[in-house]
Amino acid sequence: MGMNETPSGERIHIGFFGRRNAGKSSLVNAVTGQDLAVVSDVRGTTTDPVTKAMELLPMGPVVIIDTPGFDDEGSLGELRIRKTRQVLNRTDVAVLVADSTEELKPCDKELLELFRKKEIPYLIAWNKCDLLDENAEEKLLRTDSDGSIPTAGICVSALQKTGIQELKECIAHLGQEDSGKKALVRDLIRPLDRIILVIPIDKAAPKGRLILPQQQVIRDILDGGGAAVCVRDHELAQTLQVFQKPPAMVITDSQVFAQVSEVVPEEIPLTSFSILMARYKGLLEEAVQGVTAIDQLKDGDTVLISEGCTHHRQCDDIGTVKLPRLLRSYTGKELNIETSSGMGFPEDLSPYAMVIHCGGCMLNEREVRFRMKCAQDQGVPITNYGIAIAHMRGILKRSTQMLPQVRKILEKQ
Repeated sequence: MGMNETPSGERIHIGFFGRRNAGKSSLVNAVTGQDLAVVSDVRGTTTDPVTKAMELLPMGPVVIIDTPGFDDEGSLGELRIRKTRQVLNRTDVAVLVADSTEELKPCDKELLELFRKKEIPYLIAWNKCDLLDENAEEKLLRTDSDGSIPTAGICVSALQKTGIQELKECIAHLGQEDSGKKALVRDLIRPLDRIILVIPIDKAAPKGRLILPQQQVIRDILDGGGAAVCVRDHELAQTLQVFQKPPAMVITDSQVFAQVSEVVPEEIPLTSFSILMARYKGLLEEAVQGVTAIDQLKDGDTVLISEGCTHHRQCDDIGTVKLPRLLRSYTGKELNIETSSGMGFPEDLSPYAMVIHCGGCMLNEREVRFRMKCAQDQGVPITNYGIAIAHMRGILKRSTQMLPQVRKILEKQ
């Protein structure tokens, strides 16, 4: 998987924010070296967030987001501002584009407060600095006029293309991540370990390729020096028999958890792609705590099943068919099931008894954590596909036994 194929959820999301006519779109075009955004002298030309996945040196794979003016007006303006706020939920680095010929306006300061509240690394790009003299630039970078909000940033000119490289380096610095910090599975294995991956090839399997979590786990195993052995579910028993030494772990698609758990001996660690993805995205512990809400569901309760991607629904789709069927069968209750996909996650979760979320492979960690916090703040239990299925199949303890932080939670339940 090359940089141009890096999934959106693994890219640094860089959002450009500010009021109308501050030059956001012009600066985005200057930073990317492309005509990514429409530029016009007319205020409010950008009416919806414009998103582009690309490679941007010195950062590598990123997602650039140009947003509508935060001072937009009228009923449509309110909708655009709401979309801008939603962009913040998945922004890893925020750039406030301000007009250097004017002081920060209330909407600029409101954005700065939102960045701080959401703990988003940010900087201010003072645009149109070609209109200032050197003394004015120095004063601009020291402090705001009332001294209340530090406005240290960088002076740029989208028109003259000055300060652009320095701006990109500042963004790269803010977006730096320890590439060895996050692991899907490699920290759970040793070099030369053999890991069996159980991958059903059914109607829902994409033609000619693997789904993203499967690809990512294979790569992470290789990065850890292990050997990934991929088999279909009906070939698992035969594969185990030909191994002289048992595999170090079996990782399965959640949809065949029950069948696989019957085949794999108890002494062999077993988990799922979805459970590993919940751990990777920072949702695991909350998902384990929230899964017990399934046992408390009552007739008439509404459950939200949410997916981070949008895809063509198959006749036996897991989110809209298999999981609702399993929920009703397990609980014996008449449940109302609602679904959401892509960026359509509702911020008001009060109508729901609980939320069951997908692995979130197409969402970045910040977006997943935002959704988790929405549920926490509103007192709505949230879990994920793999945890929910393992719980209902009676194998949750087994499928998380290699994860100490989860064992502690399960011991208290």
